[in-house]
Amino acid sequence: MERFGSVGCGSVLLVCVMMSGASALLLSTNQHIQCKSCDPQPAFCRSNQCVSNCSASIVCPNPQDVCAAVWRRSNGSAIMETVCHDPALAFRGQFLQDFNSTRCEMRRVKGTEDEYVCSCNEEECNNRLIFPDGAAPVPAGPGEPALPALLLLVSLVPSVIALVLLVSLLYFYCVCRQANLKAPATKGSDSETRAIIMIDDDDNSLNHNLELLPIQLDSSVGKGRFAEVFRAKLKHASQSFQTVAVKIFPYDEYVSWKTEWDIYSDAELRHENVLQFLTAEDRKASREYWLITAYQERGNLQEFLSQHMIGWDELCRLGGSLARGVAHLHSDRTPCGRAKVAIVHRDLKSANVLVKADLTCCLCDFGLSLRLDNYTSPEELANSGQVGTARYMAPEVLESRMDLENIESFKQADVYSMALVLWEIVSRCSATGDVREYEPPFGKLKEHPCVESMKDDVIRDRLRPEIPVSWSNHTGAHLLSSTIEECWDHDPEARLTAQCVVERFSDIISSDIITSTGDSGSDDK
Repeated sequence: MERFGSVGCGSVLLVCVMMSGASALLLSTNQHIQCKSCDPQPAFCRSNQCVSNCSASIVCPNPQDVCAAVWRRSNGSAIMETVCHDPALAFRGQFLQDFNSTRCEMRRVKGTEDEYVCSCNEEECNNRLIFPDGAAPVPAGPGEPALPALLLLVSLVPSVIALVLLVSLLYFYCVCRQANLKAPATKGSDSETRAIIMIDDDDNSLNHNLELLPIQLDSSVGKGRFAEVFRAKLKHASQSFQTVAVKIFPYDEYVSWKTEWDIYSDAELRHENVLQFLTAEDRKASREYWLITAYQERGNLQEFLSQHMIGWDELCRLGGSLARGVAHLHSDRTPCGRAKVAIVHRDLKSANVLVKADLTCCLCDFGLSLRLDNYTSPEELANSGQVGTARYMAPEVLESRMDLENIESFKQADVYSMALVLWEIVSRCSATGDVREYEPPFGKLKEHPCVESMKDDVIRDRLRPEIPVSWSNHTGAHLLSSTIEECWDHDPEARLTAQCVVERFSDIISSDIITSTGDSGSDDK
């Protein structure tokens, strides 16, 4: 959220006029415009025109958005950036005045010598920039090759492409060979899901291809409140198929799709314990929005636990990886130390956790998630509403008494939900010597309890899922039960952090006094 100092009446009037113009544009169109969208890169310029070297296009997320571009000179080269932009907002410190034009005509940014901006409302109109008469000349520079150099470049393109393809094939062969050597032996056939690729590794966002990906839907594997998930086949140029998951939202669930897409589009979200995101698509013909991700053959954790008992080693893999995934979401740093925005899931439950081939977990379904950046105000947090699944809601969420002045309170609610999932995992472990039929937390309640029912048990009676006496017979299970109890404490401030749970798992696993009971693999229930 930008903060502005005091301005005069004339400035306020100008801003109001500009925003009125933007509102008129919003009312005049119901379609999302497609624009060029690339980070700063060299442009090809001649006379008073520049053409971008951008091969990526994006359907703008908001109907009021227009195409915009920034041009500047850096070390003698013409640099150009193309984006979608809401004209009601300032762009490079000034409001756009030409957003209803069909051409992108450059205007100098006030206070600069070699920086220009423009906007327009035709499809990909920000691909070509027009400099008005009298503007600074734009001769060919180091970033703008002259015509002979361009011809030479074009003649070399086929050879360069062939070389790049050859090197890429050798690289992927080595990577896949190494992955196969390291892959653990698992039951079932998961080979087709081990080599899931990233469709667009540089921009983990909307599919920039003008043509939709060749995907064939197989069967439905799950249905939620906002979307349905399908197993599908992605066809490659080699005519081979790759199994992927496609989450399909109807057009009236645009907000849910956009929320999840925004979370997945954060490159710093990538983690081994977060579901791998491939790309997103706007399927206009069928009026659907798609999210395309890796496919996990073993399904979600709830299904897996209901069908299998697990050994101590498997418990540690499932529980430890769950904690690592949540800790990565909540952290404001990546494992490499780069800054990232903390994210809260807000609907953690065993049905929203997938089991990978190596029996580790990955988090999915970020439709209710929230980014905790420094610009999120208490009012915005309050407007986010009481969300989640009632069975897994923390007491403060059930009572709608979250501390909106403290963003840590949202993480504490996640930790409560994670504790219930950890309880589900431990309850199916044969190492405790007392394995019962699978049941969700508070299993005596009906299948989908409402908020009021959960209030009676969780808040009034302070009930939590039962921890059997048999858990104390196994040192590791006993230590984990203590951790779980600290995580679902009624007082949010008393709960452990997700990172602390990760460290607890590490201590438990590395402890010499804890040994497996000999169960090395999962068994059918």
